[in-house]
Amino acid sequence: MKVTLYNQDGGQAGTMDVPSGVFDAKWKPDLVHQAFVAEVGSRRHPLAHTKDRSEVAGGGKKPWRQKHTGRARHGSSRSPLWAGGGITFGPRSERVSAKKINKKARRAALFSILSRKFTDGEVKIVDRVTLPDHKTKVVAGIVKRLFPERGGLLCIPTRGNTNLFRAARNLSKTTVVGGSAFGVSALLSVRWVLLESGAIGELMRRGEEAVPVPARAPQAAKTTKTAKPRS
Repeated sequence: MKVTLYNQDGGQAGTMDVPSGVFDAKWKPDLVHQAFVAEVGSRRHPLAHTKDRSEVAGGGKKPWRQKHTGRARHGSSRSPLWAGGGITFGPRSERVSAKKINKKARRAALFSILSRKFTDGEVKIVDRVTLPDHKTKVVAGIVKRLFPERGGLLCIPTRGNTNLFRAARNLSKTTVVGGSAFGVSALLSVRWVLLESGAIGELMRRGEEAVPVPARAPQAAKTTKTAKPRS
């Protein structure tokens, strides 16, 4: 697949061959939603935590005797029915919101979003952004020439382009990540994507690493016990 390359002045610099599947993948909204929920859920760390009746201090003594008082029977002042007692069905910090998603499915969702944005003209592939130093003002001019309309920007520089990384991270509503570090939520939270041509190789290597399968230890042979004759 051939894609258009842009220079940092905003003009076209030629074309580039990109492997199929990066910018021509099929739009799969259900898979994208599944990957987004799994990614956001894995980052959640609940802080709200309530104590049940076994965790609240005190309440070891029976408030009053069981019978002949005219009042309802109670065994502890830390019952959920009492003020200052435990909480029933309250939020707990042990709750786990992480969801599992396969590596290939996450990679397919990522390429599905990239392809959708590329079709809508929201992805610009730049040949090379060369900066003399890390001045944010220079990068702001490059971004304005490439993307005339306002919106959030995801900048994906080539590995080793530290000037672009340092200068672009000071822009408002801009996220700067490497080709192997961004996820589905980063793409969905912005409108524009600035991608250097050298970062496409890192993008293609995502999810291609083979997952080692642990070898199972050989099982020992079962020994059968012979019944001893009764004396």
